[in-house]
Amino acid sequence: VQLQASGGGLVQAGGSLRLSCVASERTRYMAWFRQAPGKERDFVAAIKVDRSTVYADSVKGRFTVLRDNAKNTMTLQMNSLRPEDTAVYYCAVGSSVIASNVASQSAYAYWGQGTQVTVSS
Repeated sequence: VQLQASGGGLVQAGGSLRLSCVASERTRYMAWFRQAPGKERDFVAAIKVDRSTVYADSVKGRFTVLRDNAKNTMTLQMNSLRPEDTAVYYCAVGSSVIASNVASQSAYAYWGQGTQVTVSS
């Protein structure tokens, strides 16, 4: 599976950005992770093919993940951005993802190239 992420950029705190990810084929779960400088890669959000969603506590109420199954695309609408949201954001999919491991990066076999999001204070 090939993934192409886009939409990162520089925004001021309180602003919004939208990330997109296109997959070459449909998978049950699609997810976003992020990695800040010097830190481990963390789970952000995931969406199942039935459009049910899971979010990290740090982004609940601010980020919204959507998917278009017909186009194999996933978007991440990020509102009320904070400097601590600064990171490289990765989209990921995998055939081994289930509800119990949806937030674990080891469950995802395929990763996009990453897109930089920078939030200035």
